[in-house]
Amino acid sequence: MSDLLEQAGPGANAHEFTVSELSGKVRRLIEGEFGHVRVRGEVGRVVLARSGHLYFDLKDERAVLSAVSWKGQVARLAIRPEEGMEVVATGRMTTFAGQSKYQLVVDNIEPAGAGALMAMLEKRKKALAAEGLFAPERKKKLPWLPEVIGVVTSPSGAVIRDILHRLRDRFPRRVLIWPVAVQGQACAPEVARAIRGFNALAPGGAIPRPDLIIVARGGGSVEDLWGFNEEEVVRAAADSEIPLISAVGHETDTTLIDLAADMRAPTPTAAAELAVPVRTELLARVEEQGARLSRAMSQAIGQRRQRLGDLSRALPRPATLLEGAAQRLDRAAERLPAALRAATQHKRLHLSETAAAIRPETMRRRLREARARLDERAARLKPALLSRDITRRARELERLQARFVVAARHGLEQRRHKMSALARMLQGLGYTETLRRGYAVVRGDGRIVTGVEAARKAAALEIEFADGRIAVGRAGAQPRKPGRGGKGGLPEGQGSLF
Repeated sequence: MSDLLEQAGPGANAHEFTVSELSGKVRRLIEGEFGHVRVRGEVGRVVLARSGHLYFDLKDERAVLSAVSWKGQVARLAIRPEEGMEVVATGRMTTFAGQSKYQLVVDNIEPAGAGALMAMLEKRKKALAAEGLFAPERKKKLPWLPEVIGVVTSPSGAVIRDILHRLRDRFPRRVLIWPVAVQGQACAPEVARAIRGFNALAPGGAIPRPDLIIVARGGGSVEDLWGFNEEEVVRAAADSEIPLISAVGHETDTTLIDLAADMRAPTPTAAAELAVPVRTELLARVEEQGARLSRAMSQAIGQRRQRLGDLSRALPRPATLLEGAAQRLDRAAERLPAALRAATQHKRLHLSETAAAIRPETMRRRLREARARLDERAARLKPALLSRDITRRARELERLQARFVVAARHGLEQRRHKMSALARMLQGLGYTETLRRGYAVVRGDGRIVTGVEAARKAAALEIEFADGRIAVGRAGAQPRKPGRGGKGGLPEGQGSLF
């Protein structure tokens, strides 16, 4: 027994833990001690994993604490942590055995005072302004009298009732309400989806597309209005093709959507007033303009009536204008019967003179004269026509002769070229070219001899060379020297091959 005690070293009877056992004890110890804590610090590294979990660091001057928000917790966070932001995180401490580290599982995040929240707001405002989302030239003009107004707000509350009441008092219009959460984590995505949803409506569809959008919410703290400072809401407002009025909070409340909207209203009621004019005022103005128009027309008609009266007084009386014409008509009526009688007498005299000239003998004489003139002209016409026909045919003959000359020259030229080509072909195929190469043609009794037997039978032979022909003695005779005019000799200048 003593040997066993002596062999055992210090601490030999201590309990041996496995790594998992020890990690589990540490985890239970930490979670039991820090089951619910609030930690204040500056947000450091922020990473949003593909799984939807959010990992970030909380730090101060001397230490760094790892923090994590699971996917379901991220959706419920009132404020999304950003690097450099001073926050107060609420959650529970736990460990991660895989890396031997402890971490804070965050359920909620709050800004560490209004100063930190405003600093983050100012930083975001500068970044978005640098992109030009708040530029005045991006803002669109509001329609003067929209047919349909889209309202993005909470369906319950005083805001929507104030807007509808104000629109009904001023100028009743058709209103489409897109219900959204106006605070909390769901506020920003719902408002952004509502703005984009109104813009996505097709004109003339089953659901009418609004001509104007109002985004409204009542007053509240900076934290309550924070959803309207989110980047996705600001970008949706800036990208809206439909003019947008922002009516978030009261007059002293300013959010980033107010800067991106086409018009900012101090209150939701003021937004309704900006959206439509007062109907009674329009009616009164129309009546006033109608009254002014009536007065102007009455005045213009009165002025023209006065002008017409002034001009009419300067004109003479109608009876005065007709007196001279009436007198001239009377005088012409008095002179008309005598003038008619004189004209009738003159015409009768002229008819008598003309009738005296138209006697049968006179008409026959004039007819003979006309027939003689006609015969004379007919006799002159035939030679003239004949001469004209001859002239025409002569011109045609000249044209045909000229064409014949051209055609004859052309045909002659073609035949000359063809003859030259045939001559060149004949020269190439004829036997004369063969004679130039040393050959000869032998003829016996005028026929070509092609063998020795035919040459012996021929009475006389003739040999043709390239440069001429030569006659030889009788075939088969003995060759003899040529004599000068001797008997049996060949004529001078001829030779013999035999």
